[in-house]
Amino acid sequence: MGIEIERKFLLVGEAWKKLAQGVRYRQGYLSTSKESTVRVRTIENTGYLTVKGKSTGATRSEFEYEIPVEDANTMLDQLCAKPLIEKKRYKIEYEGFTWEVDEFFGENQGLVVAEIELESEDQPYTKPEWVGAEVTQDQRYFNSNLARNPYCRWE
Repeated sequence: MGIEIERKFLLVGEAWKKLAQGVRYRQGYLSTSKESTVRVRTIENTGYLTVKGKSTGATRSEFEYEIPVEDANTMLDQLCAKPLIEKKRYKIEYEGFTWEVDEFFGENQGLVVAEIELESEDQPYTKPEWVGAEVTQDQRYFNSNLARNPYCRWE
């Protein structure tokens, strides 16, 4: 079984933008519930289907499969709930870890978060100066919830 252990943070400033080139992502959800989500995603010319389990702390099960990009685009356009998640992802190496910074567009314009994947929930790591408050436990920042309640609607 695939396991994902991930911590999520807000960012401070824009110094991170000089550290990597971003790649466009487009993703949507075929199913979301408390127990699991089923996501379709394109990253440039590759499609993916991902099933994620319920989060416990910063950990959840995850299964991801490459699918034809044409199938992924059809599912995004015809089957996924709207709005879709549109973002640019920047992968930044820092002290032995890869930080993934997501800059959102569309109805989530203005939101920028950083994620780090760990081998265990208590694995030590050092935050870069551009990483701010942790929001791992705040479910509003889950992409599946941003599709249902976009950042532009937050008060």
